[in-house]
Amino acid sequence: MSSKINKEWHDKNKMPANPAFEEKVKWHKEHQKHCSCRPIPARLAEEMKRKGIKF
Repeated sequence: MSSKINKEWHDKNKMPANPAFEEKVKWHKEHQKHCSCRPIPARLAEEMKRKGIKF
C-alpha cells in the first residue's frame, strides 16, 4: 500500500537514530496525521496494541 508522500513533512521530521520504543510510537503517530505514504509497521503496531496504545 503506497500513497502520496508528504515530502515537506518527512524532510522536517526525521526518525531519530536508534529510536526508543516511545520515540517510534510518537514519530509514527505524527506520521499518520501528516502523511499517507505507508502504514505503521506491523511489529510496532502489534506492540502498541499489546500496550494499549491507540493509533
